[in-house]
Amino acid sequence: MLDPSSSEEEDEVVEEERKVTQAPKTGAPRVSPNRTGESPGGLQPARTNNARPTSPGPSAALEKEKDDLEKMQREEEERKKRLQLYVFVMRCIAYPFNAKQPTDMARRQQKISKMHLQTVKDRFQAFLNGETQIVADEAFINAVQSYYEVFLKSDRVSRMVLSGGFSANDSRDVFKKHIEKRVRSLPEIDGLSKETVLSSWMAKFDTIYRGEEDPRKHQQRMTASAASELILSKDQLYEMFQQILGIKKFEHQLLYNACQLDNPDEQAAQIRRELDGRLQMADQIAKAGKFPKFVSKDMEAMYIEELKSSVNLLMANLESMPVSKGGEFKLQKLKRGHNTSIIDMGQEDENQLSKSDVVLSFTLEVVIMEVQGLKSLAPNRIVYCTMEVEGGQKLQTDQAEASKPTEKNMVICTATMPKLISYRIFLFCFQVVLHPTPNSPKQSEIHKMTVSKGCPDNDLRIKLAVRMDKPQNMKHCGYLWTIGKNVWKRWKKRFFVLVQVSQYTFAMCSYREKKAEPVELLQLDGYTVDYTDPQPGLDGGRTFFNAVKEGDTVIFASDDEQDRILWVQAMYRATGQSHKPVPPTQVQKLNSKGGTAPQLDAPISQFYADRAQKHGMDEFISANPCNFNHSSLFEMVQRLTLDHRLNDSYSCLGWFSPGQVFVLDEYCARNGVRGCHRHLCYLSDLLERAENGAMIDPTLLHYSFAFCASHVHGNRPDGIGTVTVEERERFEEIKERLRVLLENQITHFRYCFPFGRPEGALKATLSLLERVLMKDIVTPVPQEEVKAVIRKCLEQAALVNYQRLSEYAKVEVEKSQKDQKDPENVGRLVTPAKKLEDTLRLAELVIEVLQQNEEHHAEVSFTHTRTHICNAFAWWSDLMVEHAETFLSLYAVDMDAALEVQPPDSWDSFPLFQLLNDYLRLDYNLCNGKFHKHLQDLYAPLVVRYVDLMESSIAQSIHRGFERESWEPVKSLTSNLPNVNLPNVNLQMPKVPNLPVSVSLPPVQMPSFSASNWMPALSDTDNGSGTSEDLFWKLDALQTFIKDLHWPEEEFGKHLETRLKLMSSDMIESCVKRTRIAFEVKLQKSSRTTDFRVPQSICTMFNVMVDARAQSAKLCTMELGQERQYHSQIDDLIEETVKEMITLLVAKFVVILESVLAKLSRYDEGTLFSSFLSFTVRRNSAFYLLISKPGMDVADAYVTFVRHSQDVLRDKVNEEMYIERLFDQWYTSTMNLLGTWLTDRMDLQLHLYQLKILIRVVKKKYRDFRLQGVLDSTLNSKMYETVKNRLMLEEATASVRDGGMLGISMKDSDEEDD
Repeated sequence: MLDPSSSEEEDEVVEEERKVTQAPKTGAPRVSPNRTGESPGGLQPARTNNARPTSPGPSAALEKEKDDLEKMQREEEERKKRLQLYVFVMRCIAYPFNAKQPTDMARRQQKISKMHLQTVKDRFQAFLNGETQIVADEAFINAVQSYYEVFLKSDRVSRMVLSGGFSANDSRDVFKKHIEKRVRSLPEIDGLSKETVLSSWMAKFDTIYRGEEDPRKHQQRMTASAASELILSKDQLYEMFQQILGIKKFEHQLLYNACQLDNPDEQAAQIRRELDGRLQMADQIAKAGKFPKFVSKDMEAMYIEELKSSVNLLMANLESMPVSKGGEFKLQKLKRGHNTSIIDMGQEDENQLSKSDVVLSFTLEVVIMEVQGLKSLAPNRIVYCTMEVEGGQKLQTDQAEASKPTEKNMVICTATMPKLISYRIFLFCFQVVLHPTPNSPKQSEIHKMTVSKGCPDNDLRIKLAVRMDKPQNMKHCGYLWTIGKNVWKRWKKRFFVLVQVSQYTFAMCSYREKKAEPVELLQLDGYTVDYTDPQPGLDGGRTFFNAVKEGDTVIFASDDEQDRILWVQAMYRATGQSHKPVPPTQVQKLNSKGGTAPQLDAPISQFYADRAQKHGMDEFISANPCNFNHSSLFEMVQRLTLDHRLNDSYSCLGWFSPGQVFVLDEYCARNGVRGCHRHLCYLSDLLERAENGAMIDPTLLHYSFAFCASHVHGNRPDGIGTVTVEERERFEEIKERLRVLLENQITHFRYCFPFGRPEGALKATLSLLERVLMKDIVTPVPQEEVKAVIRKCLEQAALVNYQRLSEYAKVEVEKSQKDQKDPENVGRLVTPAKKLEDTLRLAELVIEVLQQNEEHHAEVSFTHTRTHICNAFAWWSDLMVEHAETFLSLYAVDMDAALEVQPPDSWDSFPLFQLLNDYLRLDYNLCNGKFHKHLQDLYAPLVVRYVDLMESSIAQSIHRGFERESWEPVKSLTSNLPNVNLPNVNLQMPKVPNLPVSVSLPPVQMPSFSASNWMPALSDTDNGSGTSEDLFWKLDALQTFIKDLHWPEEEFGKHLETRLKLMSSDMIESCVKRTRIAFEVKLQKSSRTTDFRVPQSICTMFNVMVDARAQSAKLCTMELGQERQYHSQIDDLIEETVKEMITLLVAKFVVILESVLAKLSRYDEGTLFSSFLSFTVRRNSAFYLLISKPGMDVADAYVTFVRHSQDVLRDKVNEEMYIERLFDQWYTSTMNLLGTWLTDRMDLQLHLYQLKILIRVVKKKYRDFRLQGVLDSTLNSKMYETVKNRLMLEEATASVRDGGMLGISMKDSDEEDD
């Protein structure tokens, strides 16, 4: 605000006055011309109605005119009330002496408006769309996406914005809390701490939130707003309350000038008058007995004591303020007095002044501007002046040349003097004697100097500027004529000074020249000053005024009207009288010096007062504050201030700003507003705003309620005070309203305190509710009673939350229906599958609500995988568990309804169980709770039925599969199962394949599993048969499915696991036995000669055994030691079966060797066939000489058979141990057979042909089996040595008898071709 005396403000005032003068006069009630928004028609309702071309009728027109007139009268009354209220507020701001602006209040954050919220949404959407230059990783983008979807787009956030309780700091805190869990769950990275990641993410969040704004401008704006929030200057406070009360600038300026708010003396005097009036009012109440209605009759006397004590405290505060303060009053430097003594200012005998108590100190400055007429000195002479103060030291000016005495001013050093004095200024033999006063003119004047005898310069003049500062405790001074009864008993002109000794003590002192103490003084306590007519018989003085007191009258007179007005105004402030002297209204033009320039005989303050009276402001300025109901006025200003506060740019939550608190505190103290009334009105206003949807801090409500409760119940910290019936009744009314509000807020805690915002508000609400439920201020309310109230609220909250959640889910369904263009889909929406889908979506929303309650509104203890969240319901965790169970029970109704309409033996609802169970089993309080057990009861029969059908299905698949088994190898499925997205599987849930076989059971829907036709596409190595692989995969998938259900009840879960393990053992046993039978049948049907080749099916059967052993370790093993029998039994069975299969296969190989040896037996010595074959050999000896190694076809065929069998078994069978055992047994059995055959022919000599075949067979067998890895200990067995020695002996015999073996020999160095 500009200074009141500035030219700009004056121009504005003059312009407004011109408009008022030119305004047309009407017969309507007088309305201020300064009110905006009112057309001239509004001031002239009658003329406006007459101007209408048509009228519905005289009665209607008169009725409308009457209504308009009443409306204008109400507006005028409201305007006057606000103007009067503004006058009181202005005085509190202008001269505060009881309150100060607090500096310890919590800083309020800038609130987010609806438009700002939309801007923030757009910025985050732009980031998610990749339209910004912010570099971010996938984890941060996912966090922002979740924050955007869950928080920013939430309707609860929109409501919080509309309530005015949402700030940018809230948005940042929610995001920080949102990402902390995400960052903590990230894996550790060497060299990068998680705190660094958090800081980086928050910096990116700030960048997105800020957008393209310059951060420096943002910081400057925040700094400026923070400073404005902390402390306000007087001008800012004036401007604020102009907006609050709807006061115009022009009206403010008129009131400011007329009230002399820039004059501390006038304001201090006004306070003294107000306090004196309050004391008189207390006496009048005591005499008349017009007390408010108290709860106890004994409080009437106490009420008077309270009134007087409050006034005395204010008097002490005012008295403690320094008298000598000067300049602009600094609000932040104000210190409230703590004078413990109660001062009774009504007693005249106390605090009598003595002359020594009046001390004045003057500062004098003399500046010599010019010396004229100095002709007797040479031009180059240096001159200076000296000054001699009466009773003091001599002072000297600067030096100057005599020819240039005006080049520079010669300043005499300033001097501080304790009294009014005269002083002499000397220049050589010239001197001038002056008698300055604080009222002397400040501009320079020319004085004629006294010339000594013999000085040639007779007309010497000196131009001086004399400045004597007025002491702060000197309120006025000047010459007056006076006469009194006790002092100044002679009518005489004296020099008077009005001195303020303290805030409540003033004295009129008369002084003589050269005296530091006053000659006489009059203490003005109890005197009343006023204008009087000229007194006959008193010569001297033109304008008269007097100071009257019982038994004494002092008459004063001054020489002009203006001086009289100034004296009366100064003494009026000093006396503290209630009567305000009114000067004569005429304005005379006087020219005391004979000039013609017109002058006002009244001071500028009187000019402002006249102008204020001209505009109708005089009634507000001169109104006695003691005649007003300040309780009503304060209720009004507090309500308007709260409205202004809630509509400003800060998220205040109902807290006033420091400047507003300061003004309201000062108003209450200065005008005697009762503290209980103040807080009751505040509570009522806050409750009204909270009931209308505004966000109000419950801590603020708690403070005011606690104050009122302690007052009403007589437990105030400062002692027992008076309590009116009205206060008690209003307190009970507000208490009930507050209880209803708090219960409603707890019932709607998700919407009143969304995402735990404002921070700590929910906890404060619970604490306040506990306080409200107390019967009195001392006796605590039983915890069970509090819990009963909150339990009821939370039960209702569960219903409210679920209803809103269901409505939200329905909105999503309707939206999806609109998105589906095909009208045929409408019928599908009511199918059981659609109901199950909607229930599943609703379950996701239910879990999300419970998670948000855990995160933002409750303290819940979790397992080691979760953290402890300490928030609002820390004391009521059991009630929150009950709330969650109630909430889930409401969902259970819809869930049961959806499951009831599902077809029999339908397995599509398992994802619903898994979704709910995965959340509930990890929640310490909800695990195995009421809803969780209900869920288990629903699904336990379904799981049992599911397992039963799967067992029958798998058994049938084994039976039919092995009947049609081709024993072609297939690829492995089980090793790839966990990474396969199975067809028709929701939520990545493992399911068993559909079985293409028919089951001899009633018509049911078989478990939904993927088909087996895609099995070969997943493997990379040959494995077991199709039936076995399908069996193993089904068993593994079934166990995985049951395991992933994570059945919470341990006993039933163990039962399921035991049953599945037993079933797997039985199924694998059946598979092994059927494979053993098929193996034997396959061998029996195969050839017995060297034409036999090991078929692929034989290898596949071995691989089935391999897979059976591997799968049994996983599918048949229990965790408990006593249950390992399943695994051991099936393992033994597999081992025995493998041994039998190896034995059967080796026996097959022995039979083939026996067929070879049977051919060789025909050449035994002594047989007819041997002689014939020998003769044939001799006849064709020439032919044999031409053929290398004749007659070796049998040996080559056997060797080829052995090698082929070895290669097939080595390549197709996947178990090396089985191959080694097979080869060992094969080698040993065939070698034993050869040894037995040779032993049977010990007495016979081998035929040459037999010898050659055996040598080739034995040598090739030895080498081939050695290459296959058969150990030397097995190869070089005793039987092998026996066979080898016999063949070597036969070879030596044949060499002697037949002349050689044609290159065939048992020697190791033999180099025959293979």
